[in-house]
Amino acid sequence: MAPVFTVRTYEPADEVGWVRCRVLSFLDSAFWHAVEREKEHYVHPSIELVAEDEGAIVGLLDVECETPALAERPGAGGMIWHLAVHPDHRRRGIATALLNEAERRACERGLARLEAWTRDDAHVQHWYESRGFVRVDGYLHVYLERDDLRQFDGELRLVKAFAHYTGERPDEIRQRYARVHDDVLYEKQL
Repeated sequence: MAPVFTVRTYEPADEVGWVRCRVLSFLDSAFWHAVEREKEHYVHPSIELVAEDEGAIVGLLDVECETPALAERPGAGGMIWHLAVHPDHRRRGIATALLNEAERRACERGLARLEAWTRDDAHVQHWYESRGFVRVDGYLHVYLERDDLRQFDGELRLVKAFAHYTGERPDEIRQRYARVHDDVLYEKQL
């Protein structure tokens, strides 16, 4: 049976559906805490897509083109900031259809590559790798809880914080803190 969803350009009227889809999509991932109340708007040119099924937003993909973060590697690139599929609509080829359309549009804009940061959800990393992305960088995303922050006690009391760890002792950091994620940068040449 052919997919019944449609991939199209995001429109401002899609914002509520976009936010709902993103929130629900991230709840069972390592990004479960990354709740957004509105859709991000981009400074640079972007490719913003949604997958729609019977009037509902069931998937989304945003690529910002030529951001300063992409200048570190040669060739024009685009950063995938958001890629999500509503949990009730997974395994229907929605993410792949969104990526295929984003790649087509990226090539039309003259981009040489796409990049995407993701966490240590194995199925997500496998999905990117199975679509031609390769790991090019990474660091640890460390969540610090109250007991980790006691040194800041006083008038200002930190309750929670997170940090990026880029040092040479990742195993030590994983043992020391309860919630540590690998943040991984994937890249695909177009």
